Amino acid sequence: MTDTAAHVLDPVGTAQGALVDTFGRTAKDLRISVTDRCNFRCVYCMPAEGMEFVPREELLSYEEISRLARLFVEDLGIESIRLTGGEPTVRRDLDRLVAMLAALRTPAGDPVEISLTTNGSALTRLAGRLRDAGLSRVNVSLDSLKRERFLAMTRRDAIDEVLAGIDAAVVAGLTPVKVNAVIVRGHNDDEIIDFATYARDRGVQIRFIEYMPLDASGSWSLEQVVSAVEVVSAINEVYPLEPVKHGAEPATRWRYADGLGEIGVIPSVTNPFCGDCDRVRLTAEGQFRTCLFALDELDLRHPLRSGATDADLAALVTKAVWGKWAGHRIGRVDFIRPNRSMSQIGG
Repeated sequence: MTDTAAHVLDPVGTAQGALVDTFGRTAKDLRISVTDRCNFRCVYCMPAEGMEFVPREELLSYEEISRLARLFVEDLGIESIRLTGGEPTVRRDLDRLVAMLAALRTPAGDPVEISLTTNGSALTRLAGRLRDAGLSRVNVSLDSLKRERFLAMTRRDAIDEVLAGIDAAVVAGLTPVKVNAVIVRGHNDDEIIDFATYARDRGVQIRFIEYMPLDASGSWSLEQVVSAVEVVSAINEVYPLEPVKHGAEPATRWRYADGLGEIGVIPSVTNPFCGDCDRVRLTAEGQFRTCLFALDELDLRHPLRSGATDADLAALVTKAVWGKWAGHRIGRVDFIRPNRSMSQIGG
């Protein structure tokens, strides 16, 4: 029996200060969705019309989010927090929440990395404020560099705002600025080299993400997935690449042989990283999820609002993580897609 296994025999806390599951994985990264609303309507994420949003009174308040985050950091071993949505910048006074989270410290006294996934459209206005509040870095979603295609994919004519927002994040020092591109066959797979060139020229890191079955329309198919192997091969023909050793992060990293930066590819479909997964999720209305593709959730909002102690909440979370499954089964006959889309779960 390994040392890790010896710590997880009791699902309610023999490994004090750690969220460990039966497969020996330890959760260290918490994704917190602050809203399911978004000012875009990306085709792989939300329908054009008819989206039903969570009533505002059911969203966790910043104070409730901060309390849960403190519990995760101080008592349960979380070391980094990513704020997501929907689009997190559409929620008012986001910098206030960032400041609350940036004040957290681990039991060892270390600060927590606070990052943000955003569509970038508000960063020209918010990048400096978020940095001053304690934000460490940003990931900006950008799925086309072509105006008409950007409009078709996001259903919004906002490419200028997004590109300016990326530049604003670089100026603000929210580095490394990472640009996330979901590559969909027949839609934007002809822009792979354009993305690489753009990132090299701008001094940002591009992350190519395989298209996952989390679209609101349910039209995803395996044939639409452009594999990480295809992406790396295409770029390597133009800009020679060298592999970079990496840890539990989902992206497989490659550096340019000429030293001008690096790329990342996230092979969620063709080469899942479930065995090394160290992340858990909290939805905007307080549902705790141990996997992006989980089929069940743990309601933390009700006990939080009903007088549960920190010990009560910690026990619920620890038990849920203990029961985390081995991983999703995308592409297999027994795969069951979640009944909620990406915007409802949190990216």
